[in-house]
Amino acid sequence: MNKLATITGLAVAATAMTASADQLLTFDLSVVDQITISSTSGNASTSANASNFTGFYLANFFNAAGVGPAIADGVGDLSTANNASDFGPSIFNGGTSFGLNIWSFSTDLDVSVTAGAQAFSGSATWNVTSIEYAAMLAGNISGDIYMGADTDDDIGGPSAILIGTWGTAIPAPGSLALLGLGGMVAGRRRR
Repeated sequence: MNKLATITGLAVAATAMTASADQLLTFDLSVVDQITISSTSGNASTSANASNFTGFYLANFFNAAGVGPAIADGVGDLSTANNASDFGPSIFNGGTSFGLNIWSFSTDLDVSVTAGAQAFSGSATWNVTSIEYAAMLAGNISGDIYMGADTDDDIGGPSAILIGTWGTAIPAPGSLALLGLGGMVAGRRRR
């Protein structure tokens, strides 16, 4: 009986590991009052399409609702890998939402990702206010990406498709300072 339970447990664990979604986007907050979001070579877990006006949603990006930019226009070539960039993507945080929406990033009216293929390409940078930047610093370091969603209330609906995850690429300046301080303390202890 124990052997059967062990084999079943290993099978469930293996399934859970293979079901994990690729990290598709990373963000960098190392420049004050600025966010840069870059694509990875990660593959979309599911095929999905949406209006370029709706775009995609980084769920749980913030720790509080409505603290991000109402609308901010960026510069860069971030787009879905299937669609051409318009070199001017926008970000948005709805008043009651905890996520960050990226929209109006392509020359195409409809945008898509394909299961098993690279989801995004390029990167983009946005200037934000000091208050918005502080909210980003206080936010989460990873979360899910939904295609066809722009606010929290879209998640769970038929148009919001989970395609992968987002995460931090470069720690925020305060985190770097803490790492340096930790290194100094560790070095001092050795002596």
